Amino acid sequence: MSTAPILYPYQRRYLADSSRWKAAMWSRQTGKTFTTTLEAVLDCLDAEVDGRIARWTILSISRDRALDAMNNGVKLHARAIGAAYEELTDESLGADEQAAMVRFPGGSYVRAIAARPETARGMSDNLILDEFAHHKDNRALWRALVPVVSKPSLKIRVISTPNGVGDMFHEIMTADDGLWSRHVVTIHDAVADGLPRDIAELRRAARDPDTWAQEFECAFLDRAGREWLTFEEILAALEAAPLPPYDGRPVYVGMDIAARGDLSVIAVLEDVGAGVLALREMQVMRGESFAAQLARLDAVFRTYRVARCAIDQTGMGEMPVQEAQRRHGQYRVSGVLFNAATKLEMAVALKDRLQARRLLLPQAALAEPKEALIDDLRAVRMEPGAGGVPKLLADRDASGHADRFWALALSCAAAGEGVPVYGYESVARRSFAPRWDGEGRGRAREWAGW
Repeated sequence: MSTAPILYPYQRRYLADSSRWKAAMWSRQTGKTFTTTLEAVLDCLDAEVDGRIARWTILSISRDRALDAMNNGVKLHARAIGAAYEELTDESLGADEQAAMVRFPGGSYVRAIAARPETARGMSDNLILDEFAHHKDNRALWRALVPVVSKPSLKIRVISTPNGVGDMFHEIMTADDGLWSRHVVTIHDAVADGLPRDIAELRRAARDPDTWAQEFECAFLDRAGREWLTFEEILAALEAAPLPPYDGRPVYVGMDIAARGDLSVIAVLEDVGAGVLALREMQVMRGESFAAQLARLDAVFRTYRVARCAIDQTGMGEMPVQEAQRRHGQYRVSGVLFNAATKLEMAVALKDRLQARRLLLPQAALAEPKEALIDDLRAVRMEPGAGGVPKLLADRDASGHADRFWALALSCAAAGEGVPVYGYESVARRSFAPRWDGEGRGRAREWAGW
């Protein structure tokens, strides 16, 4: 007969903590979901005894994981305790967002659903965010969830293994805010508390030191080996001071074009001297017509002294590039055909500038929260390609396809970072003879030779 305890000390310590804001960063296979679902079931049963109603929603990274949390967590605990319950499918969140539910006789329930920011906005429950670091857009999800638990009586549980630095889970576990009660359990902690695991065997099975450090020792690793840009490089650029009013310095423009789904983005980089470029502004568009996008580009040319503009010419970008060249000249507007080679060249130019602190991204230049730019800059990852040449990839999701990244990379290309001009003679270093009125934007500007 097994003498293993039902709960190990680290699990009992977690359950004894009734804090409103509670986060758990535990090693893989140490019972995160098992323990947290037990807390929800016990809270529902306590409410039943007291004549109250307790409501819990588990937000999982997929429907399959949501069902697993119900079957191997909530239902398992209810059966073990001997509690009466009924299994339901909750359709209150919409036909496409059906949730598995266990409801107790007095009306308390636990339900589980695959998490999406738009779904989370309609809730008013205690929340369990299962494997939160591995949700595709956990910042957007977090923004949607904070109002959900605004009532002082509601609780939130954030549980996960780490998934690199810079995401919302990393901030929750490391912020010195006095808000969170945090529980960290490495594989060493769990084994010391009696969990039967062979650490040496697991380490050999993990093979990769990074996998072992992250999945079993709960280390926050900067995913520089997979992500093209590091979190530290991005943060350093974002710490730049706001730019003074525009005074006519040359700017370089990058434009990533989309017709549907993805974002269209215009990035304007100003030459602030000493080889440094600074973001003057970034315009982000979704679902705008090509005419509207070109009108925005026209306004940029009227507002700034544009030395050069690089536009994504791939596929649907062919017509906008031709029209932009007709309006502003083929020597100032270049089309870029995205392929493995050109993407790598532009990405290298962007990375080189960030590493050398020659690209500044003042937050005052952004028309949206900085997190959107951070997420885009970290979305591009590197994988080995043929002959050892890196291949750059980015997942497409509801927030786009790393479009802000590529707009910045295009503007760096326009600045002449050794990137070839695609289809036209190189004029990135051409000597211009500008005549500028010196009074800032809104006055007449002339370019000699155009």
